Amino acid sequence: MSQSPASAELIVKDLTIRFGGLTAVEGMTFEVNRGEVLSLIGPNGAGKTSAFNAITGYIQANGGSMTYQGTLLNGLKPNQIAELGLVRTFQKTSVFMGQTVLDNVLHGLHLVSKQRPLAIIFGLPSVAREEMELAAEAHRILGFVGLSGRADWAASSLPYGELRLLEVAIALAAKPKLLLLDEPVSGMNPSETASFMKILAEIRKLDITVLLVEHDMKMVMGVSDRVVCLNQGKIIANGSPAEIQGNPEVIRAYLGERYVRAQG
Repeated sequence: MSQSPASAELIVKDLTIRFGGLTAVEGMTFEVNRGEVLSLIGPNGAGKTSAFNAITGYIQANGGSMTYQGTLLNGLKPNQIAELGLVRTFQKTSVFMGQTVLDNVLHGLHLVSKQRPLAIIFGLPSVAREEMELAAEAHRILGFVGLSGRADWAASSLPYGELRLLEVAIALAAKPKLLLLDEPVSGMNPSETASFMKILAEIRKLDITVLLVEHDMKMVMGVSDRVVCLNQGKIIANGSPAEIQGNPEVIRAYLGERYVRAQG
């Protein structure tokens, strides 16, 4: 069920995104309430990732506004938005393949490091202490996502499903308040997907709000509080998983009758 407007953490209003003469997103309006999992679904090209990219500053919107906890996101750079607590993963993995799994997570932790450049240059004791603390935290995060036994592995040696988990670990290292996951279980087998759903349940317990783009409908319907369906750049439905699964326009544009029969 949708919560009251007072609980809205992210407010997207009349968002419009164009690429040349193509309108990718037109007049998109939705809210993400604190503590919920909200999923964006729809056919390929519906505008889901374009909306993600605009919210996180990777592309600029042509119209509308995006506000996070009262701060206007329009015009901010990706690092500025991340500093506010909006942290994202990508459709394609974006890890440092030539480095170890542990070092990848440490990169994420260094984004929130308290050390100043001069302290690092002069090798002050506080730097050494924090490095030990960061290493311990990196190991904790790897354990959280199920990669504790992979810390010393090169990221390039991980199977694809574990690479997706590593990307989530890096995002968690940046201390998100709102975590944006772009197709996190893409390429995972059913067992890996089920494990990821359990991890997502644990992420919620950390008081992290989640905005999810995903094509795996079993996962979407199993983890979401609300679902927003896009088609051709416009929102065609916004409601609970049950409401979305029974919406004739969503069935026609995206889910299909075969999906509905499979659920019945």
